[in-house]
Amino acid sequence: MTLTSPSLGSSAEWTDARLLYALEEVVEKELNRHLKVTKDWMPHEYVPWSDARNFPGFFEDGEAWDPSQSKVTEIGKIALVVNLLTEDNLPSYHHEIASLFGRDGAWGTWVHRWTAEEGRHGIVMRDYLLASRAVDPDKLEQFRMAHMSEGFESDNRHSMLHSVAYVAFQELATRISHRNTGHQSGDPVCDRMLARIATDENLHMVFYRNLLGAAFEIAPDLTMQAVRDVVVDFRMPGHGMPGFERAAAQMAIGEIYNMRIHHDDVLQPVLRFLKVLQIEGLGPDGLRAQEELGLYMNGLDSEASKFDEKLAARKARMAARAAG
Repeated sequence: MTLTSPSLGSSAEWTDARLLYALEEVVEKELNRHLKVTKDWMPHEYVPWSDARNFPGFFEDGEAWDPSQSKVTEIGKIALVVNLLTEDNLPSYHHEIASLFGRDGAWGTWVHRWTAEEGRHGIVMRDYLLASRAVDPDKLEQFRMAHMSEGFESDNRHSMLHSVAYVAFQELATRISHRNTGHQSGDPVCDRMLARIATDENLHMVFYRNLLGAAFEIAPDLTMQAVRDVVVDFRMPGHGMPGFERAAAQMAIGEIYNMRIHHDDVLQPVLRFLKVLQIEGLGPDGLRAQEELGLYMNGLDSEASKFDEKLAARKARMAARAAG
């Protein structure tokens, strides 16, 4: 299947507007496929409402939050807050993709559908955290206000192709982060909720991954350069939240999200599925980008191996202390 249209010019002449037009048919196809396989679900059905009770403030019987009330592990608390604050920036994400992809036709339908589905994630996570008293509600709201008050600007807002490439990886990264958080939360209710969210994120990844594959067909050199740029400079969307660096380090040690996971479970699956490093017939710029991407992945794998060794040594030390 080829999507190239002579009326749209050569790959050297591709603009965002031309790419949006050329990919419209693919977006419609992927949107229809998505709507057939996705299942609507009710956020309130995943929340343990029977555990809920009033907090202090307007209620005389309000009970202050205490860490002992939480069923969630320490690493689970950290990751849940990071994951929820990331979801909280949905208004900014919607603005970004609506500005890039438009609000009309198949593109617009997808933008609004994606936003509606993502909205469930923030709703169910916050309701769970408050009903189960998993984290300090006052600090959670303070973090939300600080994070959203800073605003959000994507590193890839300058280019539609870069944005498609980014979300193809980022949606998978978010899925992995949610899934691992659930596994390590220590609460089966939390694990079940995050598994439901992760299912959505995986379907979103498939939409963008397939769209990226179509972009490789019509503008292989530009798409290769976009993928190279995105992979080399990849940052999670929550990087601007308060205390993100420390939380990310703790999540890395806790094996929720780290270099090894990023390499093996996020970057490699997308690159392998699209056979990005095997694409032939590229021009000089595309070939250079492909080579640089391959070198970067090799370097990242080496760095991940060093991290693995440090993490294994840390586990051995902790086990020795526990035994002693």
